[in-house]
Amino acid sequence: MSGKSSQAKGAAGERELAAVFRERGYDTQRGGSLTFGEVPDVVGLPGIHCEVKRVERLNVPEAMRQAVRDSEKFGDGVPALFHRRNREPWLVTMRLDDWLEMYEKREKAHPKKEREGTGT
Repeated sequence: MSGKSSQAKGAAGERELAAVFRERGYDTQRGGSLTFGEVPDVVGLPGIHCEVKRVERLNVPEAMRQAVRDSEKFGDGVPALFHRRNREPWLVTMRLDDWLEMYEKREKAHPKKEREGTGT
């Protein structure tokens, strides 16, 4: 895939993911890969730095390193790598410590008795 078509696919992936978040009620929008690192890929998801990759072959460790670097640069939250291939669902990759911290916060906010019977 050429550089321009790869950039176009990346931009389309960023718009697509932002639309998924908006469908769930989050005020998100594409930050813009065409600005080459001046803004995050997707903005508006509080506490999460969204690194978006829309590729067939992804170097997950390198993409996570980029997510971590950019989350530190922008100071916009926990680094999370959102990625998908053609005709496949979106996936999210996070560092385990970050995921556990998020999960533990959820557990504290919704104690077990409160969750029982709610299906959540």
